[in-house]
Amino acid sequence: MQIEQIYTGCLAQGAYYITSNGEAAIIDPLREIQPYLDRLERDNVKLKYIFETHFHADFVSGHVDLSNSTGAPIVYGPTAKPEFEAIIATDGQEFKIGNIKIKVLHTPGHTMESTTYLLLDENGKEHAIFSGDTLFIGDVGRPDLAQKAAHMTQEQLAGILFNSLRTKIMTLPDDVIVYPAHGAGSACGKNMSKETVSTIGNQKATNYALRANMTDAEFIKEVTEGLLPPPPYFGMNVAMNKQGYESFDSVLHNGMKAIPVNDFEAIVEETGALILDTRKNGDFAKGFIPQSINIGIEGDFAPWVGALVADVKQPIILVTEADQEEESVTRLSRVGFDKLIGHLEGGFNAWKKSGKEIDTVHRITAEEFAKQVKIGENKVIDIRKESEYCAEHVEEAYSKPLASINEWIKDINPKEPFFLLCAGGYRSMIAASILQARGFRNFTEIEGGFNAIAKTELPKTDFVCQSKVL
Repeated sequence: MQIEQIYTGCLAQGAYYITSNGEAAIIDPLREIQPYLDRLERDNVKLKYIFETHFHADFVSGHVDLSNSTGAPIVYGPTAKPEFEAIIATDGQEFKIGNIKIKVLHTPGHTMESTTYLLLDENGKEHAIFSGDTLFIGDVGRPDLAQKAAHMTQEQLAGILFNSLRTKIMTLPDDVIVYPAHGAGSACGKNMSKETVSTIGNQKATNYALRANMTDAEFIKEVTEGLLPPPPYFGMNVAMNKQGYESFDSVLHNGMKAIPVNDFEAIVEETGALILDTRKNGDFAKGFIPQSINIGIEGDFAPWVGALVADVKQPIILVTEADQEEESVTRLSRVGFDKLIGHLEGGFNAWKKSGKEIDTVHRITAEEFAKQVKIGENKVIDIRKESEYCAEHVEEAYSKPLASINEWIKDINPKEPFFLLCAGGYRSMIAASILQARGFRNFTEIEGGFNAIAKTELPKTDFVCQSKVL
């Protein structure tokens, strides 16, 4: 028996590849399936089952393509109603893979179909659980995402989750390994550890939601407080996972179409496409195609596209560094952005050489900022998360997180200059590109963000967390 966690950092997502005696199972696969097919061939094993822990909200799973390519059936837990052929297992049902078994534990609460899969080893011993979004390391799944579908409140779902954890998971032996679907950085929980593997015993000792003698009322209060609104693309990803989707190969084919410079503007106008520039923020600041939005491939690319572009049906044309076209397409497809028109042939360098119009962002260093800014007189907008702002920020700065830019941008006075910063420059360049695409030119973005500002003598504070009104 072999178990491999295939962890994708940009999504903070864990898929699982399990083999035993010539047979394999894959749990919660990613959208692109070729790596799984290659692995199955290399190991000379047959894929027997594809297990899905629930209808994922934060990424599009590869279950449909993988089943179509291998013939392996897709398995969901009780109450799931996918719109394609699948096995809907009963609570306690067992599936044999080689010399091991996977037992279905229905653990509703995060969603009503949420299921934990218990692996029984060759001797029938309870070895590991694949807990999906029911149990994370240091946290549990948020209970607010399935409210509409379940016709329940988040408090009611939290109560169901409490019962699932107490009756199905905490009763397992302490040495059972916990393999969750996500780690720190995922929006599916609020307090996840950077660790991606643990044990039941360790989680009983360290996970706030699994502490002994906790009442259901305490659990409900603690699990539901402080939840940020879910990103708008979550519901669309759930629908794709439930209904099916266009094959990844087709999406990749479209995204890899090279669009010549001379045809670019006409195609953008004809399709209404968003120009998405995935280059590094420093390169983007020095020059970009007007109206482009910069979300760098080297950061939390896909989640930010999902949070800010929101509509997965938005047509997109890419501007990338050389040889990053396929990676950009792949990451977009993972969160359901399939309507890709193609990419600019030759990238931004080809555009620049053609003599066409370019735009730039007014960017200065942290040292220059420290010299120019007058605390209390000049407006400074900090777009980091509120928790980052509260830890420490420039005195008198406004806290306006990037995730809510579509709300606070309407309060910006286009005639009043301001400074814009994040932690290191990645998020502030996203905001800068959005601001300029909407006609704002009255700001200066800070290179290196607060990480660089912290090294200057500029006054900082950590005891005022309430955001000021713009």
